[in-house]
Amino acid sequence: MTIAKDTKAIQSQIIEAFNFRHATKVFDPKRKISDDQFNTILEAARLSPTSFGFEPFQMLIIQSPQKRELFRDFAWGANGAFNGSAGQLGTASHFVIFLAHTDVNMKHNSEYQQKFMKEVKQLPDDVIGFINQAFQKFQEQDFNIDGARQITDWAGKQAYIALGNTMSVAAQIGIDSCPIEGFEMDKTSQVLEEHFGIDPKVYQPAVMAAFGYRADEPQFDKTRRTMEQMVSWF
Repeated sequence: MTIAKDTKAIQSQIIEAFNFRHATKVFDPKRKISDDQFNTILEAARLSPTSFGFEPFQMLIIQSPQKRELFRDFAWGANGAFNGSAGQLGTASHFVIFLAHTDVNMKHNSEYQQKFMKEVKQLPDDVIGFINQAFQKFQEQDFNIDGARQITDWAGKQAYIALGNTMSVAAQIGIDSCPIEGFEMDKTSQVLEEHFGIDPKVYQPAVMAAFGYRADEPQFDKTRRTMEQMVSWF
């Protein structure tokens, strides 16, 4: 593999993309992301790093308008209630729900993890045994992730790594996005179980995201703390 060496140009493109990106509230419903481009965005999620490499998240791509409407009453961050529009649910080219694995899959020494390490990571038994011990120590002692809620929250953090990468990659190819936490967790989980066959004991919604092309330019300039306010060097 050969990495491009024009680093100054790449750096400029990265910063330009991050300045371009904003939390798009309304997309142009007539413009759709091509399959090729969206597959690149999905690859960014698939290749994202996760703790211990366990990839404890799933992605649901909700393209059916009818199925998107199932979330409208309680997905207040995506239903356009704050701006009098159809919101991201009604206008986005692609709508994604990230699911976090629960303790059923992500408790140390779970059956899921053993199968994952053997079949996906293709690790030998002695390495799997070592990882089991290390992950148990990580959960029980190092990070104190010892309950169902804590384990699901930890898995959700891994989903956020993938979320960030998808939005960054989208911006670099001129596609808009919006992360969405504005939804009622229990009602979302209920709809996922009743209409999508998602077992809430195994998966819980972590975050939503919408992708497409902005209908209008942002009304406000991007504001952030200065580098000096954010970063400390020692």
